[in-house]
Amino acid sequence: MTASTGPERARTEPLLEVGGLHVAYPGRRWRGGAVPVLHGVSLDVRPGETLGIVGESGCGKTTLGRAVLGLAPVTAGDIRYRGRDITHLPRRERRALATEIQVVFQDPHSSLNPAHTIGEILTEPLTTVGTLTPAAAGARVRELLGRVGLPADAARRLPREFSGGQRQRIAIARALALEPRLIICDEPVSALDLSTQSRVLELLWEIQETTGVAYLFISHNLAVIRHLSHRVAVLYRGEIVETGSGEQVTSRPRHPYTQRLLMAAPLADPQRQAERREQRRRLTAHPVPER
Repeated sequence: MTASTGPERARTEPLLEVGGLHVAYPGRRWRGGAVPVLHGVSLDVRPGETLGIVGESGCGKTTLGRAVLGLAPVTAGDIRYRGRDITHLPRRERRALATEIQVVFQDPHSSLNPAHTIGEILTEPLTTVGTLTPAAAGARVRELLGRVGLPADAARRLPREFSGGQRQRIAIARALALEPRLIICDEPVSALDLSTQSRVLELLWEIQETTGVAYLFISHNLAVIRHLSHRVAVLYRGEIVETGSGEQVTSRPRHPYTQRLLMAAPLADPQRQAERREQRRRLTAHPVPER
Protein backbone atom coordinates (compact mmCIF):
# COMPACT_ATOMS: atom_id res chain seq x y z
CA MET A 1 0.00 0.00 0.00
CA THR A 2 1.38 3.38 -0.95
CA ALA A 3 -0.01 6.89 -1.28
CA SER A 4 3.10 8.66 -2.49
CA THR A 5 1.35 10.19 -5.48
CA GLY A 6 -2.20 11.42 -5.79
CA PRO A 7 -4.60 12.24 -8.60
CA GLU A 8 -3.50 14.80 -11.19
CA ARG A 9 -4.35 17.91 -9.19
CA ALA A 10 -3.96 20.39 -12.05
CA ARG A 11 -6.74 18.68 -14.03
CA THR A 12 -9.35 18.43 -11.28
CA GLU A 13 -11.35 21.05 -9.43
CA PRO A 14 -11.24 20.88 -5.62
CA LEU A 15 -13.92 18.79 -3.97
CA LEU A 16 -13.46 20.59 -0.64
CA GLU A 17 -11.95 24.05 -0.11
CA VAL A 18 -11.33 25.63 3.29
CA GLY A 19 -10.26 29.27 3.23
CA GLY A 20 -9.01 31.37 6.15
CA LEU A 21 -10.97 29.30 8.66
CA HIS A 22 -11.24 30.56 12.23
CA VAL A 23 -13.06 28.63 14.94
CA ALA A 24 -13.52 29.78 18.52
CA TYR A 25 -15.55 28.15 21.28
CA PRO A 26 -17.36 30.19 23.95
CA GLY A 27 -15.14 30.68 26.99
CA ARG A 28 -16.06 30.20 30.62
CA ARG A 29 -18.45 32.84 31.85
CA TRP A 30 -16.04 34.23 34.41
CA ARG A 31 -13.39 34.72 31.73
CA GLY A 32 -15.60 36.13 29.02
CA GLY A 33 -14.80 36.15 25.34
CA ALA A 34 -14.13 33.02 23.31
CA VAL A 35 -11.39 30.39 23.15
CA PRO A 36 -9.72 30.40 19.70
CA VAL A 37 -8.96 26.94 18.29
CA LEU A 38 -8.24 27.41 14.58
CA HIS A 39 -6.45 30.44 13.14
CA GLY A 40 -6.80 31.07 9.40
CA VAL A 41 -6.62 27.46 8.21
CA SER A 42 -6.69 27.01 4.41
CA LEU A 43 -6.58 23.72 2.51
CA ASP A 44 -8.21 21.79 -0.30
CA VAL A 45 -8.99 18.17 -1.14
CA ARG A 46 -9.37 16.90 -4.71
CA PRO A 47 -11.55 13.97 -5.84
CA GLY A 48 -9.96 10.61 -5.07
CA GLU A 49 -7.26 12.19 -2.89
CA THR A 50 -6.31 11.69 0.75
CA LEU A 51 -5.23 14.80 2.63
CA GLY A 52 -3.71 13.87 5.96
CA ILE A 53 -4.03 16.30 8.88
CA VAL A 54 -1.45 15.57 11.57
CA GLY A 55 -0.64 17.18 14.89
CA GLU A 56 -0.57 16.58 18.63
CA SER A 57 -3.64 16.42 20.85
CA GLY A 58 -5.30 19.82 21.26
CA CYS A 59 -3.92 21.34 18.05
CA GLY A 60 -7.38 21.63 16.45
CA LYS A 61 -7.48 18.55 14.18
CA THR A 62 -10.85 17.26 15.31
CA THR A 63 -12.29 20.78 15.39
CA LEU A 64 -11.32 21.14 11.72
CA GLY A 65 -13.21 17.97 10.85
CA ARG A 66 -16.20 19.08 12.92
CA ALA A 67 -16.25 22.46 11.16
CA VAL A 68 -16.43 20.73 7.76
CA LEU A 69 -19.32 18.64 9.09
CA GLY A 70 -21.12 21.72 10.41
CA LEU A 71 -20.62 20.73 14.05
CA ALA A 72 -18.22 23.50 15.15
CA PRO A 73 -18.86 27.27 15.28
CA VAL A 74 -17.05 28.97 12.38
CA THR A 75 -16.23 32.55 13.35
CA ALA A 76 -14.50 33.58 10.10
CA GLY A 77 -13.48 32.13 6.77
CA ASP A 78 -15.43 29.78 4.53
CA ILE A 79 -15.87 26.12 3.65
CA ARG A 80 -16.82 25.21 0.09
CA TYR A 81 -17.89 21.82 -1.20
CA ARG A 82 -17.89 21.42 -5.00
CA GLY A 83 -17.83 25.21 -5.24
CA ARG A 84 -20.83 25.71 -2.93
CA ASP A 85 -20.47 27.62 0.32
CA ILE A 86 -21.51 25.22 3.12
CA THR A 87 -20.09 27.21 6.03
CA HIS A 88 -23.43 28.05 7.66
CA LEU A 89 -25.95 25.74 6.01
CA PRO A 90 -29.41 25.38 7.62
CA ARG A 91 -29.99 22.02 9.31
CA ARG A 92 -32.19 20.62 6.55
CA GLU A 93 -29.65 21.42 3.82
CA ARG A 94 -26.83 20.06 5.98
CA ARG A 95 -28.76 16.81 6.43
CA ALA A 96 -29.18 16.51 2.66
CA LEU A 97 -25.42 16.96 2.26
CA ALA A 98 -24.90 13.71 4.22
CA THR A 99 -25.32 11.82 0.96
CA GLU A 100 -22.02 13.36 -0.19
CA ILE A 101 -20.00 13.87 3.03
CA GLN A 102 -19.72 11.17 5.68
CA VAL A 103 -17.57 10.56 8.76
CA VAL A 104 -15.78 7.69 10.50
CA PHE A 105 -15.21 8.50 14.18
CA GLN A 106 -12.32 7.52 16.42
CA ASP A 107 -14.04 5.13 18.82
CA PRO A 108 -15.77 2.15 17.18
CA HIS A 109 -17.24 1.16 20.55
CA SER A 110 -19.29 4.33 21.10
CA SER A 111 -20.07 5.21 17.47
CA LEU A 112 -22.43 2.23 17.00
CA ASN A 113 -25.80 1.99 18.77
CA PRO A 114 -25.43 -1.03 21.10
CA ALA A 115 -29.19 -1.75 21.03
CA HIS A 116 -29.40 -2.11 17.24
CA THR A 117 -28.27 -4.98 15.08
CA ILE A 118 -25.64 -4.32 12.43
CA GLY A 119 -28.32 -4.66 9.78
CA GLU A 120 -30.41 -1.95 11.45
CA ILE A 121 -27.35 0.32 11.78
CA LEU A 122 -26.50 -0.01 8.10
CA THR A 123 -30.12 0.25 6.94
CA GLU A 124 -30.84 3.49 8.83
CA PRO A 125 -29.01 5.89 6.44
CA LEU A 126 -30.46 4.04 3.43
CA THR A 127 -34.06 4.45 4.56
CA THR A 128 -33.64 7.91 6.14
CA VAL A 129 -32.21 9.58 3.03
CA GLY A 130 -32.99 7.14 0.22
CA THR A 131 -36.16 5.49 -1.02
CA LEU A 132 -35.03 1.86 -1.10
CA THR A 133 -37.51 -0.96 -0.55
CA PRO A 134 -36.77 -3.31 2.37
CA ALA A 135 -35.53 -5.98 -0.06
CA ALA A 136 -33.22 -3.53 -1.84
CA ALA A 137 -31.94 -2.19 1.49
CA GLY A 138 -31.19 -5.75 2.64
CA ALA A 139 -29.23 -6.41 -0.55
CA ARG A 140 -27.30 -3.19 -0.07
CA VAL A 141 -26.44 -4.15 3.53
CA ARG A 142 -25.03 -7.49 2.36
CA GLU A 143 -23.02 -5.68 -0.31
CA LEU A 144 -21.59 -3.23 2.26
CA LEU A 145 -20.64 -6.02 4.66
CA GLY A 146 -18.88 -7.85 1.87
CA ARG A 147 -17.00 -4.72 0.87
CA VAL A 148 -15.50 -4.36 4.35
CA GLY A 149 -14.72 -8.07 4.67
CA LEU A 150 -17.53 -9.21 6.97
CA PRO A 151 -19.97 -12.10 6.39
CA ALA A 152 -23.61 -11.46 5.48
CA ASP A 153 -24.85 -13.03 8.73
CA ALA A 154 -23.15 -10.20 10.65
CA ALA A 155 -26.31 -8.19 9.92
CA ARG A 156 -28.22 -10.20 12.54
CA ARG A 157 -25.73 -9.60 15.34
CA LEU A 158 -25.17 -6.77 17.84
CA PRO A 159 -22.06 -4.53 18.00
CA ARG A 160 -20.87 -6.12 21.25
CA GLU A 161 -20.33 -9.40 19.43
CA PHE A 162 -17.52 -7.92 17.34
CA SER A 163 -13.91 -6.94 18.00
CA GLY A 164 -12.74 -3.33 17.84
CA GLY A 165 -11.36 -3.78 14.34
CA GLN A 166 -14.58 -5.39 13.13
CA ARG A 167 -16.65 -2.57 14.65
CA GLN A 168 -14.54 -0.03 12.80
CA ARG A 169 -15.17 -1.97 9.57
CA ILE A 170 -18.88 -1.69 10.31
CA ALA A 171 -18.49 2.07 10.89
CA ILE A 172 -16.72 2.32 7.52
CA ALA A 173 -19.53 0.34 5.87
CA ARG A 174 -22.07 2.77 7.37
CA ALA A 175 -20.10 5.73 6.00
CA LEU A 176 -20.10 4.10 2.54
CA ALA A 177 -23.84 3.33 2.55
CA LEU A 178 -24.85 6.48 0.66
CA GLU A 179 -21.84 6.40 -1.70
CA PRO A 180 -20.30 9.68 -0.51
CA ARG A 181 -17.63 11.61 -2.40
CA LEU A 182 -15.79 12.66 0.78
CA ILE A 183 -15.25 10.89 4.11
CA ILE A 184 -13.87 12.65 7.20
CA CYS A 185 -11.75 10.06 9.03
CA ASP A 186 -11.19 11.32 12.58
CA GLU A 187 -8.43 9.19 14.17
CA PRO A 188 -10.15 6.04 12.81
CA VAL A 189 -7.41 3.59 13.87
CA SER A 190 -6.01 5.16 17.05
CA ALA A 191 -8.12 2.91 19.31
CA LEU A 192 -6.91 -0.27 17.57
CA ASP A 193 -3.81 -2.42 18.03
CA LEU A 194 -1.04 -2.19 15.43
CA SER A 195 -1.93 -5.27 13.39
CA THR A 196 -5.61 -4.26 13.26
CA GLN A 197 -4.61 -0.71 12.33
CA SER A 198 -2.71 -2.04 9.33
CA ARG A 199 -5.68 -4.08 8.10
CA VAL A 200 -8.13 -1.20 8.47
CA LEU A 201 -5.76 1.19 6.65
CA GLU A 202 -5.41 -1.36 3.85
CA LEU A 203 -9.21 -1.56 3.65
CA LEU A 204 -9.51 2.24 3.39
CA TRP A 205 -6.91 2.30 0.63
CA GLU A 206 -8.70 -0.47 -1.31
CA ILE A 207 -12.04 1.35 -0.98
CA GLN A 208 -10.50 4.54 -2.34
CA GLU A 209 -8.95 2.65 -5.27
CA THR A 210 -12.29 1.10 -6.24
CA THR A 211 -14.70 3.97 -5.51
CA GLY A 212 -12.64 7.15 -5.97
CA VAL A 213 -13.78 8.53 -2.62
CA ALA A 214 -11.68 11.33 -1.09
CA TYR A 215 -10.52 11.29 2.54
CA LEU A 216 -9.76 14.09 4.97
CA PHE A 217 -7.72 11.85 7.27
CA ILE A 218 -7.02 13.14 10.79
CA SER A 219 -4.33 11.53 12.96
CA HIS A 220 -1.65 12.30 15.51
CA ASN A 221 0.47 9.44 14.13
CA LEU A 222 2.91 10.29 11.34
CA ALA A 223 3.41 6.61 10.49
CA VAL A 224 -0.32 6.19 9.85
CA ILE A 225 -0.45 9.42 7.85
CA ARG A 226 2.54 8.32 5.75
CA HIS A 227 0.86 5.11 4.58
CA LEU A 228 -2.43 6.59 3.41
CA SER A 229 -1.98 10.26 2.50
CA HIS A 230 -1.16 11.75 -0.89
CA ARG A 231 -0.57 15.11 0.78
CA VAL A 232 -0.09 16.12 4.41
CA ALA A 233 -0.87 19.31 6.33
CA VAL A 234 0.74 19.73 9.75
CA LEU A 235 -1.39 21.53 12.32
CA TYR A 236 0.27 23.26 15.28
CA ARG A 237 -1.68 25.36 17.77
CA GLY A 238 -4.51 25.88 15.32
CA GLU A 239 -2.36 26.85 12.33
CA ILE A 240 -1.02 24.86 9.39
CA VAL A 241 2.77 25.16 9.62
CA GLU A 242 3.80 22.78 6.83
CA THR A 243 2.23 21.13 3.80
CA GLY A 244 3.62 18.84 1.15
CA SER A 245 3.50 15.35 -0.29
CA GLY A 246 3.11 12.49 2.15
CA GLU A 247 6.64 11.30 1.41
CA GLN A 248 8.24 14.73 1.81
CA VAL A 249 6.52 15.76 5.04
CA THR A 250 7.00 12.40 6.78
CA SER A 251 10.57 11.81 5.60
CA ARG A 252 12.15 15.26 5.12
CA PRO A 253 10.14 17.69 7.26
CA ARG A 254 11.17 21.35 7.14
CA HIS A 255 9.34 22.85 10.13
CA PRO A 256 10.82 22.24 13.61
CA TYR A 257 7.45 21.06 14.93
CA THR A 258 7.10 18.45 12.18
CA GLN A 259 10.65 17.33 12.90
CA ARG A 260 9.68 16.79 16.53
CA LEU A 261 6.66 14.73 15.51
CA LEU A 262 8.92 12.55 13.37
CA MET A 263 11.43 12.14 16.19
CA ALA A 264 8.62 11.08 18.55
CA ALA A 265 7.49 8.23 16.29
CA PRO A 266 8.59 4.84 17.74
CA LEU A 267 11.05 2.60 15.88
CA ALA A 268 11.51 -1.17 16.13
CA ASP A 269 15.34 -0.84 16.05
CA PRO A 270 16.64 0.01 19.60
CA GLN A 271 19.83 1.63 18.27
CA ARG A 272 17.97 3.86 15.82
CA GLN A 273 15.44 4.64 18.56
CA ALA A 274 18.28 5.80 20.85
CA GLU A 275 19.73 7.96 18.06
CA ARG A 276 16.32 9.47 17.40
CA ARG A 277 15.84 10.13 21.11
CA GLU A 278 19.10 12.12 21.12
CA GLN A 279 18.03 14.04 18.01
CA ARG A 280 14.74 14.85 19.69
CA ARG A 281 16.58 16.06 22.80
CA ARG A 282 18.61 18.49 20.66
CA LEU A 283 15.47 19.70 18.90
CA THR A 284 13.72 20.26 22.24
CA ALA A 285 16.54 22.56 23.26
CA HIS A 286 15.31 24.98 20.58
CA PRO A 287 11.66 26.02 21.11
CA VAL A 288 9.22 25.85 18.21
CA PRO A 289 8.58 29.39 16.91
CA GLU A 290 5.41 30.95 18.27
CA ARG A 291 2.72 32.39 16.01
